[in-house]
Amino acid sequence: MSATGLSADPGEYKRRLDAQSDEQIDSWAAELMRDISIRSGVLTVLDEFRHAARLDDRGVERVFTAGGGAPATIGRTVDGRLMVPAISLRHLVPGLRRETQDARERLIAYLVGSFQELVYI
Repeated sequence: MSATGLSADPGEYKRRLDAQSDEQIDSWAAELMRDISIRSGVLTVLDEFRHAARLDDRGVERVFTAGGGAPATIGRTVDGRLMVPAISLRHLVPGLRRETQDARERLIAYLVGSFQELVYI
């Protein structure tokens, strides 16, 4: 295993993430969003991000637009779930940085929360 990559358990993974730069955390979070959206869908990414970032739908919308996402692309599924284009998920990362004081911790929580997914990607 790499000194900065995956590890045997989520605790060790978090410790390794804590040692990384903000730029690296942001890059990995955006890449993970892309990869999970391909594998499991945008709704899964939004659910996991919402949980880790401790945001409701309105907060996700605010973070999305603050990060450069076009407000007109935010929508709802037939059953009312928040939806954004897969290609635009990356806007959540800089938006979280702009809108919250503890974005680093929330992004690390997103990465660690998806630890089991990383095994399959």
